[in-house]
Amino acid sequence: MITMLSINLNLLTTLVLIGFLSLSRTSEAAPANGYSICDNTTTFTQNSTYHSNLNLLLSSLTSNATIDAGYYYTTTSSQDSNSAVYGAFLCRGDLTSGTCQDCVTTAAREAVQKYCPFRKVTLLWYDECMLRYGNVSFFRKMNESPSAYFQNPNNATEPNRFNQLVAETVTGLVPVAANAQTGAKKLAMKQENFDGVEQLYSLVQCTPDLSSTDCDQCLRGAIELIPECCDGRKGGRVLFPSCNIRYESFPFYNLDTSTPPTTPPPLPPPPQLPGSVPRSQGNDEQISSWIIVAIVVSIAILLSLVGCIFFRRRAMKKYNVIQEQNVGKEINAVESLQFSFGTIEAATNKFSVHNKLGKGGFGEVYKGTLPDGQQVAVKRLSRGSGQGGEEFKNEVVLVAKLQHRNLVRILGFCSEGAEKILIYEFVQNKSLDHFLYDSGNQVNLDWPSRYKIINGIARGILYLHHDSRLKIIHRDLKASNVLLDGEMNPKIADFGMARIFRVDQTQGNTRRIVGTYGYMAPEYAMHGQFSVKSDVYSLGVLILEIVIGKKNTNFYNSDNGEDLLSHAWRHWRGGMPLELLDVNLRDSYSRSEVIRCIHIGLLCVQEDPDKRPKMQKIVLMLSSYSLSMPSPERPAFFMPSRTDPNMPSMTCSSSDQPASNSLSLSVNEASITELYPR
Repeated sequence: MITMLSINLNLLTTLVLIGFLSLSRTSEAAPANGYSICDNTTTFTQNSTYHSNLNLLLSSLTSNATIDAGYYYTTTSSQDSNSAVYGAFLCRGDLTSGTCQDCVTTAAREAVQKYCPFRKVTLLWYDECMLRYGNVSFFRKMNESPSAYFQNPNNATEPNRFNQLVAETVTGLVPVAANAQTGAKKLAMKQENFDGVEQLYSLVQCTPDLSSTDCDQCLRGAIELIPECCDGRKGGRVLFPSCNIRYESFPFYNLDTSTPPTTPPPLPPPPQLPGSVPRSQGNDEQISSWIIVAIVVSIAILLSLVGCIFFRRRAMKKYNVIQEQNVGKEINAVESLQFSFGTIEAATNKFSVHNKLGKGGFGEVYKGTLPDGQQVAVKRLSRGSGQGGEEFKNEVVLVAKLQHRNLVRILGFCSEGAEKILIYEFVQNKSLDHFLYDSGNQVNLDWPSRYKIINGIARGILYLHHDSRLKIIHRDLKASNVLLDGEMNPKIADFGMARIFRVDQTQGNTRRIVGTYGYMAPEYAMHGQFSVKSDVYSLGVLILEIVIGKKNTNFYNSDNGEDLLSHAWRHWRGGMPLELLDVNLRDSYSRSEVIRCIHIGLLCVQEDPDKRPKMQKIVLMLSSYSLSMPSPERPAFFMPSRTDPNMPSMTCSSSDQPASNSLSLSVNEASITELYPR
């Protein structure tokens, strides 16, 4: 009896341990959770050349799904260019080649039979792989649309802290995946402790054909959608054609990718001791079922206690290490960002007028060259911030930590005596207004470039409002504050000026108005009330300017006597939105994208701030072709055309504001620094 009890204890312990360890591994079952996007505008017929080529392509993808990279792309050659097919698959980077091939095989079959029959352009996602094909090449190109996202239905117990951990973890994985060699797996995974018991499992991945820059941009774009799709949820997925992100509170990937998981072999039968005889089912020496249950429960409790102690100790140790590292980084950050006045003076040739790039509401900007040859933009702030040296220094260090591809990067500062100077990265292509309003440069700004600029500006503002360490309301968003790099990517400038100048940004209102007439929301211009919706209003004006190709203030003195918003609203209500499009773009543009941008722009400039969409929604509306949008209402500051006097008008007065405090709008482009005396 004792001998058999010992044998069964050993067996039960083995079984429980295997079961416990299997919690940290995912099974390699059939592909799950298929989701498809099919282009209904491009179809083919059965037995056509395209159909034959598609079958050949899917066969090639399936047969190559065993390659180590988990990614393969190919095309079919055809004398008829309309019959060429381009296709690729991407398997989750932790999977074995066998599981990858199973997923791709299933995807190839279900794409043509179940999800997208006779559709030329198809995108199909499973948990384990992605399959994509179409009639246009997409190889080595970063695509963020069409996109999809999913959320875990369960809420996190501490949503704010969980959201912060998710943001920090997935953002930290981006450079790991992006900096992988081209052709290798651009993959990064991480397990983080949340509360000592619950864990966070995160994975980011790009298609290996992307460059490091494109992978970084793709993943950061996906991260920006997490607050909208999955706020406070225990898990979420954002899927782009070129990259994807997923996080869960359970291990959805194989934790040990160095040793690909395999199906464990069946357990051997219990060893037979010398002289013993096999027991039958009815043997009265068999251990009763309640003893087995007691043993299993005891072992499970013991393992749980050991696990809790281990994870809690590891979490505390990691927290202490991070705290020590952060202290050192803060000290080093100040020293590495600080420049002497002599260095800046030499870099700008003593602030020579020949190096002057422009002048804004916060000071003058000069081009400079540092001793190492790096070109920079130097902003010499006007002497009105009211800050001391240490206060200014601490504020700049905070703002300098905001890193986003659509924000101009702050490289350093100088604070000596009354001089307060900011050093920015130098952006080659000047500001957006240089291309948008200069008739000689408008032809260089085609529609794809404008649409990319609109998307980039929206993502940059979303970062400032929701995803950055500091919640910043820009308050002076306009074309001259959007710079363009060598690839015409937009970079928002002056995003930290209001904070650095210590303007009151915590009370929801101010008597010091910073902004530019024509871009300012009515509640801000007239009452000093500002919020994230103030920036949304400015973005709406800017979007309409980019589509129409004219400055907002150009309309005030036009023959029709209407402003840009009224002009856009009249065409929208008249069913003629495409007539708003810049004449330089009439030969090549995307009809749906133009109409969507005008629609979004008008939603942003509605008079009621609560009816303006949030930045998360704006980014989604720009990237999704299927998202429904509400109808816009008449914009603020509506001004009827002289040629159409029957249209109702809207004035700028307000019943809850004294007449002496009302504001008459001016066409002056200068930035406002003081509206009311202090």
